[in-house]
Amino acid sequence: MWLSDQQKVGVAFCSGGAFFFTFGVIMFFDKAMLAMGNILFLIGLTLTMGVNRTFLFFARREKWKGTATFALGILVIFLKYPLIGFVIECYGILNLFGDFFGVIVGFLGSIPIIGPYITRAAGSSGRALPV
Repeated sequence: MWLSDQQKVGVAFCSGGAFFFTFGVIMFFDKAMLAMGNILFLIGLTLTMGVNRTFLFFARREKWKGTATFALGILVIFLKYPLIGFVIECYGILNLFGDFFGVIVGFLGSIPIIGPYITRAAGSSGRALPV
């Protein structure tokens, strides 16, 4: 699958958002870095998926709880309570993107060098069930 230029920029923004968010946590929940990571991630997600698809993703009925907690976590981080906002936001991320974690683990398990470690940590032994 080829990405358009807009989608490539979106992926770069998402990566920058993940970078700032990760280092915001490493720097003992630095408010500015967490806020910048959230802004970059949301811009990148919108550029990668498009405005309509992003809105439809967050507005789906089964994603309302995740969307509300994710937005509340971002708001709490902006209101200068980074630790509480981080916990609320992580809960929202798990509700929103929890379906993708199995796909991500499956993909990482197919990478040659780190794949065996990922599958071992995920708990799958790679053996088939006896039928």
